[in-house]
Formats: sequence, structure tokens, C-alpha cells
Amino acid sequence: MRRVVFEVRRRCLVCEWEGTFDEPEGTESIGTPCQSCHAPTERIAILGRRSALVSRNPHAAALGRLGGLKGGRARAAALSPERRSEIAAKAARTRWGKKTA
Repeated sequence: MRRVVFEVRRRCLVCEWEGTFDEPEGTESIGTPCQSCHAPTERIAILGRRSALVSRNPHAAALGRLGGLKGGRARAAALSPERRSEIAAKAARTRWGKKTA
């Protein structure tokens, strides 16, 4: 997946600090905090535009996989055999379009 990123020049509204940043499309023109005094900054120029790949957080992805790997087995272990059978029968009826009896 790709997203649009702007290279912008920002100036602090309090201490007149200036700097260049990369920020995603849709970022407000006023709001990013100043690196010096932490006051709001304003966008004074857009210097360039480019497309960038969206990177995923590898730690969050690993945690999601871990939970996904445990989830089905843990749920099946918690269900009674009768309830598992009911769920399987409902899934088969839904899949094959059979009417309930």
C-alpha cells in the first residue's frame, strides 16, 4: 500500500524556529509542535510531493499473529462437544444453502 507524503517547511508561531518535515497528506496546516519550545507551528511552504510505502509495525504484526494462532484452539477447548456440533451444523447449512429443520 502506498500513501502521499509532502515535504513541507514549518515555522513556530512563538519562537520563529523553522524546519523541514515529511508529513502525510491531510495533515493540518497549523498544529505540529515546535521542536524548540513545543508551541504550534504553521506550514509556510510545500517543497515537494512523493509517494511512499506504508510500513507496518513488526511488533504489532507479531502480536496479532500470536493471538490469531491461539484464538481458534482456545475457543474450541472452551466449548462443549454439543455446542461445537451445533456451530458446525449451522455452518454447513449456511454453506450449502440447506433450510433449518
